[in-house]
Amino acid sequence: MFEIKKQSGAARRGEFTTPHGTVQTPAFMNVATSAAIKGGLSAFDLKDIHCQVMLCNTYHLHLRPSDTLIHDMGGLHRFTGWDGPILTDSGGFQVFSLAKLRKIKEEGVYFSSHIDGRKIFMGPEESMQIQSNLASTIAMAFDECVENPSTHEYAAASCKLTERWLCRCKEEMERLNALHDTINKKQLLFGINQGCVFEDLRVKNMQAIAALDLDGYAIGGLAVGEPKEDMYRIISAVEPFMPKNKPRYLMGVGTPGNMLEAVRRGVDLFDCVMPSRNARHGHLFTWNGIINLHNAKYERDETPIDLLCDCPVCQNFSKSYLRHLLKAGEVLSLRLNVMHNLYFYNKFMQHMRDALESNSFDDFYNRNVGLLDTRV
Repeated sequence: MFEIKKQSGAARRGEFTTPHGTVQTPAFMNVATSAAIKGGLSAFDLKDIHCQVMLCNTYHLHLRPSDTLIHDMGGLHRFTGWDGPILTDSGGFQVFSLAKLRKIKEEGVYFSSHIDGRKIFMGPEESMQIQSNLASTIAMAFDECVENPSTHEYAAASCKLTERWLCRCKEEMERLNALHDTINKKQLLFGINQGCVFEDLRVKNMQAIAALDLDGYAIGGLAVGEPKEDMYRIISAVEPFMPKNKPRYLMGVGTPGNMLEAVRRGVDLFDCVMPSRNARHGHLFTWNGIINLHNAKYERDETPIDLLCDCPVCQNFSKSYLRHLLKAGEVLSLRLNVMHNLYFYNKFMQHMRDALESNSFDDFYNRNVGLLDTRV
């Protein structure tokens, strides 16, 4: 399922084969929270911007339109028209970040919907059942997302709870994949490493979940407000204990600089809402840093967002026009800006893959790590 084609230090150039296609890694997974990219992009637009994986949100789709409806419509692939790999997160992060009232117990989490306040229960089995209904390519295990900062004592107990929940997730997925009415009987399961910023907990937790021989492994609970140095430290501490023959996913990260640092430390997959969210506010990524279309100096600028970018937006529109759309509140502004940023991210990952293949990753890293996250 996962083959390393080239390696430079800990950085890996790989191929991840799934039931819905092969993913070239390192890769960025484009976030379609409610089965759509915010900004007016469809599944067919994702093909044009070289997206490989679409990421959808279990919590949001369970609440609206409901996972049972999506199952009845043939699963997410038929529902959205996307024929490539789809990853669904477990819903755990949203349960802990959006639910106003929640109670964590051994069986799972009782919480109130952020939409209408209705009482909901979600545990490992329920998360797997929802994701099976969605028929995604990759399902994420249900875990507890601990607030940061947290005490060592609480984080240690949370890790043990997450490990017990992971065993239940694996058992439930095996049962679901054997049912006659399951749409995707080859659904994959990724476990999630937790432990806050405590290296000893992270390593112990990684060793425990690696023993379950899952389809892939994620590092969760980072990029939640801790200094980026702590994130890099944890990745470096955990990486030696992650299975070498399985894909590695850093959840919710991040900027181009973050991804460069993480690939250098052995990570293969990423996701983040930031490029599309920033785009909707006029903050656009370029090979010279981040520009802000609100800046008055772009009012009469006839050049594209980035002279080095070959995306459909840069090939056809000027900064002046894009700034006008943004200032006028035109819906087209959202679509074009999001399209550029996601194209940039996917192209950026392709350049990283090319650098790894040509043994020039260190040069690529040194040239870009201090540049791409800076504001022009």
